[in-house]
Amino acid sequence: MYQAALISVKPPFALSLTLDDMFLKKGSAMGGTQILIVQGHPDVRRQHLCHALGRAYAEGAAAAGHSIEILEPARLAFPLLGSVDEWRHGSPPPQLVEAQEAIRRARHLVFLYPLWLSDMPAVLKGFLEQVARPGFGVAAHAADAGGPLQGARGCGLLAGRSARVIVSTALPAPVYRWLYGAHSVKLMRRNILGPAGIAPMRSTIVGGAGAMDEVQVERWRARLRRLGAQAG
Repeated sequence: MYQAALISVKPPFALSLTLDDMFLKKGSAMGGTQILIVQGHPDVRRQHLCHALGRAYAEGAAAAGHSIEILEPARLAFPLLGSVDEWRHGSPPPQLVEAQEAIRRARHLVFLYPLWLSDMPAVLKGFLEQVARPGFGVAAHAADAGGPLQGARGCGLLAGRSARVIVSTALPAPVYRWLYGAHSVKLMRRNILGPAGIAPMRSTIVGGAGAMDEVQVERWRARLRRLGAQAG
């Protein structure tokens, strides 16, 4: 099942516009930056804006010679954590151990997800809680500093990696960022990626997601291709 959730792309490569075709592409690159795209949309039955944006980022990155892996947590079957003790002392299931290895390989991480109830979808949150355990995201002793994803600063084990968080929302982007405070983005920086040592973390807010026409979508796709080319 994990093989259907993680793919590798070998540049130069024109990424297919269909998700099924994209899963057939395997390979790795000798040069460029190793990028992991974590597609956090929970719906794997239909294509959404997040999928289009993720493909555009991968297209730009592949064309620029970067090596890309794409991971979809929604295609993985894994349990949710039920206690802090389980987070501290338990082990992730095998398919998530492989996901951890993909994170270790990457030098740049890209997270895409739609805003649901003002936060990331539950499947992405559950995935991050599973993989960012003591001994992987943060040093084991940092688990004593708090619950899941609240490790002490300076204990991150994933330093040397950068990240970009791309969030789609029906709200206008300035409203979400400045009036609502972009809490989901701040959560990623302050409580998830930051404690793991991942920095810098940049963000892209894609506003008006529910009312875009084809021209607007293509403008965003062009922007994401440029970001992918820069591995930024």
